[in-house]
Amino acid sequence: MKIKSVNLETVCGITSVLPENDKVEIAFAGRSNVGKSSLINALMNRKAYARTSSQPGKTQTINFYNINETLYFVDLPGYGFAKVSKDTVAKWGKMIDNYLENSKVLRLVFLLVDIRHKPNANDIQMYDWCIEYGFNPIIIATKEDKVKRSQKAKLIKEIKQTLNVVDGTPVIPFSSLTKSGRDEIMEYIDMVYEGFNAEEKQQHK
Repeated sequence: MKIKSVNLETVCGITSVLPENDKVEIAFAGRSNVGKSSLINALMNRKAYARTSSQPGKTQTINFYNINETLYFVDLPGYGFAKVSKDTVAKWGKMIDNYLENSKVLRLVFLLVDIRHKPNANDIQMYDWCIEYGFNPIIIATKEDKVKRSQKAKLIKEIKQTLNVVDGTPVIPFSSLTKSGRDEIMEYIDMVYEGFNAEEKQQHK
């Protein structure tokens, strides 16, 4: 898929009602500062459309990006940021939980973890939430350029073991600098997009 148009169509805060979209949604989840906005920009071939920041906790809303008028990238709030109140953290958690439970067109969740660090309790909870709601998230190990090639296999194994992933779950190393992993991620997006369209055609027969 070539991404020709991008539009930040809907921004949902803590009290917002989720949009009832009719196009497939692909969500991106991960702890604060893991590189979600950088990944989304890389996929969209835009330098700074999704706002990136060195300040963790910047994405405090659920952002719906309309891609090519055919699907949505959904940027979920970064979790696990210590410098906001526990009340705010709890509300972000409820937002994400509510979205996973109620979106009728969400078909794929990418869970981002930093390849340099063992997944923490928040990552495990996010993975478990996804599984609970019937999604088998694809793991993206970000900041791949910051580790030695010889370390990658060991770090990926640690991620799989810590999250206790379902057998066969892909873990895709990704770098926003080199764009390594981008094509593989786009292949999964294409597959989900095509599958959703086939599903829709079947329903309207």
